[in-house]
Amino acid sequence: MQLDQNLLFFFSALGAFNGLCLGFYFLLIAKPKHIASKFLGIMLLMLSVRTGKSVVFYFNPDLAFEFLQFGLTACFFIGPFLYFYVKSMVEQSGRINIIWKYHIAILLPFILILGYAYPFEQNIHLWRPYVIYGIYLQWFIYTVASGWIMRKLLYKALTQPKKITSRNIWLLSVFFGNLIIWAAYFFTNITYYIVGALTFSFLFYLLALLLFLGKKKNQNLFIPEQKYNLKKIDSTEASPMLERLRTLMDTEAPYTDPNLKSSDVAKAIKISVHQLSQLLNDNLNKSFPLFVNEYRIDKACKTLRLKNNLTLEAIGYECGFNSKSTFFTTFKKIKGVTPSQYKSSLKGSYL
Repeated sequence: MQLDQNLLFFFSALGAFNGLCLGFYFLLIAKPKHIASKFLGIMLLMLSVRTGKSVVFYFNPDLAFEFLQFGLTACFFIGPFLYFYVKSMVEQSGRINIIWKYHIAILLPFILILGYAYPFEQNIHLWRPYVIYGIYLQWFIYTVASGWIMRKLLYKALTQPKKITSRNIWLLSVFFGNLIIWAAYFFTNITYYIVGALTFSFLFYLLALLLFLGKKKNQNLFIPEQKYNLKKIDSTEASPMLERLRTLMDTEAPYTDPNLKSSDVAKAIKISVHQLSQLLNDNLNKSFPLFVNEYRIDKACKTLRLKNNLTLEAIGYECGFNSKSTFFTTFKKIKGVTPSQYKSSLKGSYL
């Protein structure tokens, strides 16, 4: 091959190879584990197989028909897994919907039986153009269905582009990148066959750059935003957590530290920050700041009842508040009176 042909082969094949690597990464390694990353991984694997076959066939037209059929079979699943990925991202689904399984249960036997009963090599007239155009039509239909699921996001991107998040930009990029690759292959009759592979390579590195920038911001762009688990912690699991939490607060009084964070408490009782937040919200109906401030105010009341000579401001600092105003505001919010009023109400009990 000439130098220009070598470069063409290098850049077109590089995208397919790296797409395979990234596909396996999302499918098997990527954390946190989420069904969306697995859908993305399979979609990338199918795209990589399809484009890899294109590269080999372009530079070796005598490629065995088994490889050609294998590449087209992989192409049959690009659209469905794009659809599954988009749906899991938009609907923030963390599990496979039973209806999605029906798609694969129908499509997989169909393409395997078709390929076995009518292999490409003995049925070229059937595969070209009917089966091949049928595959591209199916890919396009799933792409349109994916766009329909994203219709609100697409409208927002057009009308309020400044409000689009990085995760949404990633999802839009995957969607339009897939559409562009489909067009590159579908319209090969007016372009060059290798254009599809080159398009994939270009878009692959563009999306990889977007993913890298998201990682630098500590964002997982390729999975839905992690939201509060709607399932309440079971009482048998919550009870020992609450016991450890109350023991910590009563014996070590971490609330006296004005810079106390939920991560500090979660680490001390050996649970995650998410579990601590869920435990307080679901089981105690309290936020972390309210939970801690109640302990601080309780200590302040005990200190006031001791009839010591500390000023109210000093008591506030001793109990974990970082300013007098915060102490007074929080005290009144929880007790309904100011510290001064509470202290005055205690004078009768001193007699």
